[in-house]
Amino acid sequence: MLLVKEEFASKKKIKQSNPPVHVAIIMDGNGRWAKKRMLPKVAGHKRGADAVRRCVEDSIDLGIKYLTLYAFSSENWNRPEDEVNDLMNLLQRYLTKEVDELHEKNIRLAFIGDRSKLSDNIRKLLEAAEKKTLGNTRLCLTIALSYGGRAEIIDAARELADKVKSGDINPEDITEDIFASHLHTSSIPDPDLIIRTSGEQRISNFLLWQIAYTEFVFLDVLWPDFNRDVLEQAVQEYCCRERRYGARP
Repeated sequence: MLLVKEEFASKKKIKQSNPPVHVAIIMDGNGRWAKKRMLPKVAGHKRGADAVRRCVEDSIDLGIKYLTLYAFSSENWNRPEDEVNDLMNLLQRYLTKEVDELHEKNIRLAFIGDRSKLSDNIRKLLEAAEKKTLGNTRLCLTIALSYGGRAEIIDAARELADKVKSGDINPEDITEDIFASHLHTSSIPDPDLIIRTSGEQRISNFLLWQIAYTEFVFLDVLWPDFNRDVLEQAVQEYCCRERRYGARP
């Protein structure tokens, strides 16, 4: 686990000439951040939204081209109703206030996950944001919302099964590339680096297909405290690693 800055003191400072192209983050710790301060959970989620803004700007500065944030899992619907409502209200305010600024900064906004459980108003906001920012190229910001990796794989398998049934494709012609083209992330590369905050060391049903050769960095930092220094530490750790994809160097 990557814990604190001191762990990097003995590492050679490297120039960030080859940052990860795609960074995905499991944003964890909003509730614990609020609990430590004896605040309601919604206060932690609001501070977490501030961390998202910082992370987007810092990712651009570091040369990252794709940023995927795990905002709300399919399992999160099982949380208390008042917390879910607070999160949905916060999401709606974010989509209402932030999209224009993201568009002005040439940032593309995309969403992956099951939208059927979301309110009609939020679905319309998602569609409008994606349409407005579709042509932007500075950074692709993907938000995983009502998302589950297993469900995504099942959806892709069903689509391919329907194509086999209709005769559009033969089973023996299905390759990894064809399967990947039916995932929610078909338009973006697989993550080079996954960061998880709060000290937990789990994947939590996130991008299960896509992370076959992704590097992991686990941080003992609660998401609302995530900042430029922490992101740089994670990227430095990534750059120190040798990615072999199962082969010898």
